[in-house]
Amino acid sequence: MGQAQTVETLPSADAHLRDLWAEFDKHSGGTDRPTKQIFTIRDLSREFGVTARTLRFYEEKELLSPERQGQERLYSRRDRARLKLVLMGKRVGFSLEEIRSMLDLYDLGDGRVTQLKVSYTRFNERIERLEAQRAEIDEAIAAMKRASRSLEEMLKERGANAS
Repeated sequence: MGQAQTVETLPSADAHLRDLWAEFDKHSGGTDRPTKQIFTIRDLSREFGVTARTLRFYEEKELLSPERQGQERLYSRRDRARLKLVLMGKRVGFSLEEIRSMLDLYDLGDGRVTQLKVSYTRFNERIERLEAQRAEIDEAIAAMKRASRSLEEMLKERGANAS
């Protein structure tokens, strides 16, 4: 049978995405590896520019699972890596549910093959949707430019400026 895809052989994965997946795999920070093992809500808020409320919301949605020490939430390097992936997923348009379902596949015990395959498929589906949206936007812009030129010509015919 064919060789299982790894982060290194995943088609069209750029270095940044590989670093994110590798970081998630190792529960560490890759080249920007944090020296800390445990992070407070304040640490992650500052590092990633998100509010404490956002982190609590992600916990509520089961995207992060900090340990509790009294009233304080303590995040592991794995939580930190998951947060990076959540923020990257949001940035490219995935819903939190889609992100959670991809992250949850990590625990299947198949060397992450299923997680990588599902993520690969979903990323490509998202690319197709974004490209379709871009085509629609390009068409709308072209139509608006044509209409704008027509309006400008009509104004000129009436001796008026468009401005």
